[in-house]
Amino acid sequence: MLADILLSSFHWSQLLQPQFYIEHGGLWLILFVVFAETGLFAGFFLPGDSLLFVAGIYSSNIANEIIATDNEYLGLAILLVLISAAGIAGNMVGYWFGRKVGPAMYGWKENMLFKRKYLRQAHDFYEKHGGGAIVIARFIPIIRTFAPIVAGIVEMDRRKFVLFNIVGCIGWVFSMLFGGHFLQKWILSEFGFDLKDHLEVIVLGIVLVTTFPIIYKLIFHKQKESN
Repeated sequence: MLADILLSSFHWSQLLQPQFYIEHGGLWLILFVVFAETGLFAGFFLPGDSLLFVAGIYSSNIANEIIATDNEYLGLAILLVLISAAGIAGNMVGYWFGRKVGPAMYGWKENMLFKRKYLRQAHDFYEKHGGGAIVIARFIPIIRTFAPIVAGIVEMDRRKFVLFNIVGCIGWVFSMLFGGHFLQKWILSEFGFDLKDHLEVIVLGIVLVTTFPIIYKLIFHKQKESN
């Protein structure tokens, strides 16, 4: 009976709303989402950036699920460590999967969606920009899901991947988590404006900012091709 009630009130669009994960799973669901978005193919649609930003806004409540504390910095530090660990582990799973599947892909039959030259181009790209690519990919939706897999496919050096995986993940989690926390704190104290009452606008803004590089690249790439 309870399951029927829960299912009847659930809509798939809620999976794109960060507050849904915080309200229905708290820290543990956040950790799973961060892991899945970077370690599983099916996680590309999950709201990583906006989820972490909103988690920063609710950081005190979320941190208290682990340890009761009134120290905001301790709470943020705990969330930073745990969420970063989940993201790092997710990327390692994606990299491992790519390493296992990669060699076989060079023998796949070419078609409209797959060409072996793409693998060679990806290999050259990672050889030249490998570390930076892994770090930057963390801040770009969808790209961060597939970047570690491609890095594994083209057999990027494991030590190099691990190093930049850690750097990129900590930088991503820190910027989103602390950004949400301190922006909420500053705006509330200066203007009496509570971001918790306007999460839809916040999420939309984050989505626009993080997807802008992809849209920009697609538009200008098509213009170059047409010229």
